[in-house]
Amino acid sequence: MRVSGFTFVKNATQLFIPAKEAIASVLPLVDEFIVALGKGDAGDQTRAEIESLQDPKIRIIETEWDLANYPKNTVFARETDKAKEACTGDWLVYIQCDEAIHEKYHETIRSAMERYHDDREVEGLLFDYVHFWGDFDHYHDGHTWYRREVRIIRNDPKIHSWKDAQSFRYYEEDFDYSYEAYQSKEGNRKLNVVALRADVYHYGYVRPPHLMSAKRRSNSRSYHGAQKSEELLKDLPTAFDYGPMQHIPKFEGTHPAVMKNWLVRFDWADQLQLTGGVNPERLKHKHERTKYRLITWFERTFIGHPIMQFENFNILRKDKG
Repeated sequence: MRVSGFTFVKNATQLFIPAKEAIASVLPLVDEFIVALGKGDAGDQTRAEIESLQDPKIRIIETEWDLANYPKNTVFARETDKAKEACTGDWLVYIQCDEAIHEKYHETIRSAMERYHDDREVEGLLFDYVHFWGDFDHYHDGHTWYRREVRIIRNDPKIHSWKDAQSFRYYEEDFDYSYEAYQSKEGNRKLNVVALRADVYHYGYVRPPHLMSAKRRSNSRSYHGAQKSEELLKDLPTAFDYGPMQHIPKFEGTHPAVMKNWLVRFDWADQLQLTGGVNPERLKHKHERTKYRLITWFERTFIGHPIMQFENFNILRKDKG
């Protein structure tokens, strides 16, 4: 059994993205790791950060992001596919560069890949998610956040990244790599997966407030285009407001060992609001709205799982290993 890892990234050092740490978190699981590295802005040191790992498994493919032909963040899916198609493994471990997998799950993951290697019905492996918010001690598990996602897939040319690269689809028909193909639900289907007892830690919303705003601007440009993005975000504050955090669950576990040096970069505690109410001068975050707070309470209290939430996979069964 051969295993490949893959990801895409651009401007990681400028946007406070732990790309080096994300890649390092899965290197023990793979025989090779492919990075589709987009051409960054002047001064970006993403390549140097990745190369500092000094691991011969890593192979970097230089790319250019085609925002004109892939709007609404489908450029992320296109870049993901570029990395995927350079992989040579039987199983492909996908990690986005604001994610990491704790080493305590490595044996569970490795055993599952071996167990389902010859079971062709299984097209992917599903992970639970921990979404950190504001700092490394708070996380979201409410209705507005996706709870699970596919992060290991078979190396099948009919499997492609989908929409904004959050997940994957199996394309029954020929894939033409167009924006429309990445957006459509026609001619494709959800992957059949096994759910693992393993988490992906998502750090995309743990940034200094000024860099969180910069990341929002970057994502808006790739989604809407530069002109419309400037119109939509003309009133975006320089520093992102994470809002009051006293009702957000506290994280009691440990972070992946590879995140140790990243965690010590946390120096914006004085810019977080740990108590009090929502600033009335800004729009509420989705998780702060009364509707979604009530749904989250109902799910936690009575159901124990999400309701009315789209999930882009079919669960065959839960892994017992």
